[in-house]
Amino acid sequence: MAAMAKRPEQFTQVLVHTGQHYDYNMSQVFFDELNMPAPDEFLNVGSGSHAAQTAAVMTAFEPVVLKHKPDWVIVVGDVNSTLACALVCSKLGVKVAHVEAGLRSGDRSMPEEINRLMTDQISDLLFTPSRDGDENLLREGIPSGKIRFVGNVMIDTLVKMLPKALSQASLDEAKFKPGAYVLVTLHRPSNVDDPAVLSEILQALAEISRKQPVVFPVHPRTRERIKDSGIQLPNTSLHLIEPLGYLGFLSAMKRAALVLTDSGGVQEETTYLGIPCLTARPNTERPITITSGTNRLVASNCRHILEAVENSLSEATRTAVKPELWDGRASERIVNVLAVN
Repeated sequence: MAAMAKRPEQFTQVLVHTGQHYDYNMSQVFFDELNMPAPDEFLNVGSGSHAAQTAAVMTAFEPVVLKHKPDWVIVVGDVNSTLACALVCSKLGVKVAHVEAGLRSGDRSMPEEINRLMTDQISDLLFTPSRDGDENLLREGIPSGKIRFVGNVMIDTLVKMLPKALSQASLDEAKFKPGAYVLVTLHRPSNVDDPAVLSEILQALAEISRKQPVVFPVHPRTRERIKDSGIQLPNTSLHLIEPLGYLGFLSAMKRAALVLTDSGGVQEETTYLGIPCLTARPNTERPITITSGTNRLVASNCRHILEAVENSLSEATRTAVKPELWDGRASERIVNVLAVN
């Protein structure tokens, strides 16, 4: 949006917020901190099952497309809103550009994998963040003329906002000394919906916290699952806090000794920052964060997490190589392509 705003003679933008992420700390705070304009259209779909949420976005988004008659609709990432909006446009004959295309975990039990596969099949332009994305799309029969390797837009935001993030301390530095705490994010159903798996992870965090502080900004969905499970957390240095905004989390991540996550974006950000990262999943759609970066996969059980944390913290820091075109200019390349299509 910022890159297009610099070329008002070529682009008129309409920002649609589906409302899939509706909690203040998971939505509005990002608009505020990233200096984004208020949405032109807010669909307010809220939560629900995958089917209900996807259908609600489609039903609410179709009138918006008919009203504005866009030349292009840009969809981002792999959430239900991504697929829902792409489907609406496909049915209406409106061209779709998919940002963050081509990522694959190979695990079709992940809802996000289905969203990625389907969105890429019906998109007209596919903007990939890494070369493996191009290879995946070509293997799936996508014509090469639709594919553009542009780099990673999440890194654009990180590069732009990092100085501001580091100018403020999101955590109490007397309690959480830079380089001396573990930062945690968990939200995927495979980790938080099964009480047995969630209990294993929390047990591991409690054990880790006996040696050093663990900071866990808890996603609203995860907090609900912890409450429902009735798991009793020991009185250790395991700190469950409210979700952090983008700047606060970026600051906390840059100052962490290690990050344990199941998020896709955090794998990318830690790779760029050179922070050791453990991803509690059997696979990743961002393999470049393992081959080039500081990321490692770890099984979601107590023993494996403890071993992986101990190994990561005791070994010499891995040298991260910034992946190709993760240079803060992916947005410019996207806009250059859109300008001639």
